[in-house]
Formats: sequence, structure tokens, C-alpha cells
Amino acid sequence: MTASTPIHRAPDTPTARQALALAGVFQAASLVDELARTGQVESRAWETLIRATLDTNPESFEAIYGGHPNNLRRGLEVLEGVVGRKQANPVVLRYGFSLLMLMSKLRGNDAMMDELGTRLTRIQGQAEHFGETHENVIASLGEAYQETLSTLKTRIVVQGDPSLLQSRMMPERVRAILLAGIRFALLWHQQGGRRWKLVFQRGALKKSLDQLG
Repeated sequence: MTASTPIHRAPDTPTARQALALAGVFQAASLVDELARTGQVESRAWETLIRATLDTNPESFEAIYGGHPNNLRRGLEVLEGVVGRKQANPVVLRYGFSLLMLMSKLRGNDAMMDELGTRLTRIQGQAEHFGETHENVIASLGEAYQETLSTLKTRIVVQGDPSLLQSRMMPERVRAILLAGIRFALLWHQQGGRRWKLVFQRGALKKSLDQLG
């Protein structure tokens, strides 16, 4: 998205913000599943997540996901399954809820939070030099995930084609997207999102999904 592209304003309510942040979590979950099974991902969905991970000091909430809800369309579609409107891939749902659990563990670990912040600052410099989705940047994001979050007891086991998962840059790409999922999970929590709300406030979440269209 260029600087001249108009920002599409999504409804600016706490629930809408929670829905968009949660969509980022489940978009990451969906892309991890797609990468593990096919080795390919849809570029818009991928770039949105990587840019959000690198932008640790966004100028606005909308700027985090590029300003247009369609950048999170994949995740919003998965959310339709979370609220029970349609069938959802159980593997994708498992990844998504695992990311929320992992985020909870991370929030209680100040040293790890600081370490991730330091690493992301360094990776931002790489991104300015090489470009946000350059393989060097993706490798560094994957390494940041591997050396921090993957050391916690709560771990995400990715299922897929073993030959694909072992191919060049695939582990790094998967970990980079998992890190993006954590970024959106933290955002969801910052906006007031809680796991119990997914059970008891489904009506409000459905309404937000309708507004986001």
C-alpha cells in the first residue's frame, strides 16, 4: 500500500478492533497451515502480517494492518468459523487458539518480551536495507521466534508435508508467520480481547464481522 492510498475506515469500536486483531491471529494460523501443506501463500495476506510484525510503533491502529480490512480477509473468514457461522478447518482453529495461549505465556515473561523487542528493532534495520519480505528479514524473524517463543513449554506443532516443511526457507517462513500471529494476539489483548469473551460475547463479535463485511 502506498502513502497515497486512501485509508478505508473500519468501524472504530473496541469490539471491531478486537475482531480485526483476532483476524490477524487466525490469518497467521491459516497461512501456517497453507504453507505446511502447499508451500505457497497468498501474497497480500502474507505481506500484511510481515509488515505488521515489523511495525512496532504504528501511527494508528489501522496502520497496523495496512488500513483496509480486506488485508485481513483470510482471517476474518476464519473468524466466521470461530463464531459458528460456517465450518472451519480444525487445524487452523487449533493453531489460532494455540497462538493465543502462547501469547499469554509471553506476557508473563518480561525478559522474553524485552528480548523480542530488541530483536525486532534490529530486524527493522534489515528490512529498511533489504525490503520487508526479503528472505534475510524472514530468516531473522524466524530465528527470533525460534530462540524465544519456541523455548516455552507451550509449543505449536505444525502439521503438513514433511518434505515441504524441511525445504529451504520453509521453517523460517512458518516461524515468521507464527511470530506475526503472536504480534496480533498481543494486539488483541491490548484492545481488551480475552478468551472468555469468545464464548460469552459471540453476538458482539458476529455484529462486528457484519460491519467489517
